[in-house]
Amino acid sequence: MKLMYRLMLSFFTIIVLLMIIISISFINVTNRSMYQDTWRQLRQDSDSLIQDSIRYDPVEHDFKGFATPELNTNARLLAHQDVHFAIYDTSQQQVFTSNGFTPTITADSWAKLKKGKTIYIKLTTPRLSKKISPTSLPRMTEIIRPYRVKNKLVAVVAIATFASSLEENMHEIKLNLLVALLFAGLLTVAASYIFSRSITVRVNRLRKLTYQVTKGNYDVRLRIMGNDEIGDLARSFNQMTASLQRSQKEIHRQEERRRQFMANAAHEMRTPLTTINGILEGLQYDVIPEEDKKHSIELMQNETKRLIRLVNDNLNYEKIRTNQIAMDRKLFDAAAVLHNLKEQLAKKASAQGDQIELKVTDGLLVYADYDHFVQIMFNIIQNAIQFTENGHILVAGKQVDNGTEFIVQDDGIGMTPDQLENIWERYYKADRSRMNTKYGESGLGLAIVHQLVHLHNGKITVKSKIGQGSTFTIFFPDSKTAHAAEQDHN
Repeated sequence: MKLMYRLMLSFFTIIVLLMIIISISFINVTNRSMYQDTWRQLRQDSDSLIQDSIRYDPVEHDFKGFATPELNTNARLLAHQDVHFAIYDTSQQQVFTSNGFTPTITADSWAKLKKGKTIYIKLTTPRLSKKISPTSLPRMTEIIRPYRVKNKLVAVVAIATFASSLEENMHEIKLNLLVALLFAGLLTVAASYIFSRSITVRVNRLRKLTYQVTKGNYDVRLRIMGNDEIGDLARSFNQMTASLQRSQKEIHRQEERRRQFMANAAHEMRTPLTTINGILEGLQYDVIPEEDKKHSIELMQNETKRLIRLVNDNLNYEKIRTNQIAMDRKLFDAAAVLHNLKEQLAKKASAQGDQIELKVTDGLLVYADYDHFVQIMFNIIQNAIQFTENGHILVAGKQVDNGTEFIVQDDGIGMTPDQLENIWERYYKADRSRMNTKYGESGLGLAIVHQLVHLHNGKITVKSKIGQGSTFTIFFPDSKTAHAAEQDHN
């Protein structure tokens, strides 16, 4: 069964059941009220005829019976109202009856009457004279009421009226309720259809858009209507499609990066392999002069080392990226490390015509892994040397809030905004003309630096302008800040 019909059936069932319950309750209350009103009127009539017809001796203060003329008068008056009565004495003998009204009073009822209780009978079939009911014995509602004088039972009055008028009223009420129930049922069907349709239309819209998503179309959005559960579902659906769209773009970007990576890797490896293969062919066919063979072998060794470095850099990058390296962070003197790096890179800087200026205070402490700190600073300073000719390179460090900050600034060729966005990618080189320089052949240095800094819970930023140089800023957090960052990540 479709959702729409399920909802319609649910709405219809609930409303109809509710109306049936209300109708039954209304009928019962109305029926009880009608009988209560009838019995109240019968009590008043009974009290009136006793007061009008009782004979009482004021001297002896005693009950002397009933006045028959008054009883006949009351009988005629009540007969016009379809009310009939009979009077019994204490010996249970009938002393008066109106229109042949002859009710039956059981022994159990007499016992209750002697105790002063009034008996209410909802439906009974006492005998009447043939003038009143020539063909059948009508159903009546009756009360039997005792009367006392000086706390002594003197008479019992059984008074009744026809129940047909009450039953006719109840029948009319039931008929009206049935018509109202049928009319309400039709309205319920119409209302349930409208409400169900409003829900299923939104569900169908969601179903159609979901089908679009299964076809790979993530650029779909569902119009949010209302703050109900379906509205929440629509919001979740929109969030899902937006997330899928972002993921699709990221997948495309990663795929493009993968293709670029394979192309760059192939290019980086093809150059030394081509060189090695050419030299081997020259040696094989003995086309290399004897005096050049030693240089050729040295060239093959250099290219082989270059391939080894390229492979090792890739392996190191993957280990760093997947957090497979051990981090032994501790406090140590960063100034001493930077002085050693300046000496190590002095020869490379001189070859480029560069001067390295070191501006750090002695005893500058940093909380980091010693070997990886050396690797980070070495790669950044070497990168500055590679892209600066006959220039100035400043390496500075200072203590800042929650850690230590280092700056490597050069006045080299600089980078464009597009180059700045991609320098952390593997094999990306801001200056393609220097792809085979002996200091920057792999294009992995800055990618490794970026990953290592993040493993330290640190931060690295770069500012650069084309033709004006670049400035790298590296922040290493202190032990307290680093531990807090690790707990947040966990």
